[in-house]
Amino acid sequence: MEKCIKLLQPTDNGCSLLTALCERRTIREFSVEPLSLENLSGVLWAASGINREECGKRTAPSALALYPLTVYAFFAEGVYRYDAQEHSLVWVADGNYMTMTGKQDFVGEATLNLVYVADMSLYSNIPPYLEDLKRFLAGQDAACCVQNANLWAAANDLAAVTRGSFDEKALLELLKLDSSRYTVVMAQSVGNKA
Repeated sequence: MEKCIKLLQPTDNGCSLLTALCERRTIREFSVEPLSLENLSGVLWAASGINREECGKRTAPSALALYPLTVYAFFAEGVYRYDAQEHSLVWVADGNYMTMTGKQDFVGEATLNLVYVADMSLYSNIPPYLEDLKRFLAGQDAACCVQNANLWAAANDLAAVTRGSFDEKALLELLKLDSSRYTVVMAQSVGNKA
């Protein structure tokens, strides 16, 4: 497996926002054909890419502008971390861990599963008695990222489904992330339509 995959800059396919919104739907049936590099690049950029180079701000808003999320891309061959600064995928682990990203049967069929992980330490200014607020804010950020990726998928005739069920403990262990600091907030399957 490649240790780093340089992604392409997104291009406009000519689909209007209105069309993407009209086409946005949950699709749970996927083709075995892998995503093109163009669509893989676009989905990741839409989810959490940098759209303002001068200040490093992202395509999706972040509560308190903390940007606590890291997006992990799971493929049948292995796992990568999305590096928004470099717009690339950085190798994390070899092997097929797709089923770890969800409890539904179709997660093993999608050619890409995205896992959104929040670094909860970035909320250190929020008092401990507001612990639930931290998880809410991380979920709010993830929802924005997921919807951006869903709209990219709709605009490019891809299948996508957002999920809240996954094996958090196993995912954090695989990613070598401390469960007292990190939490898995959301997951998403994306691929070509069956």
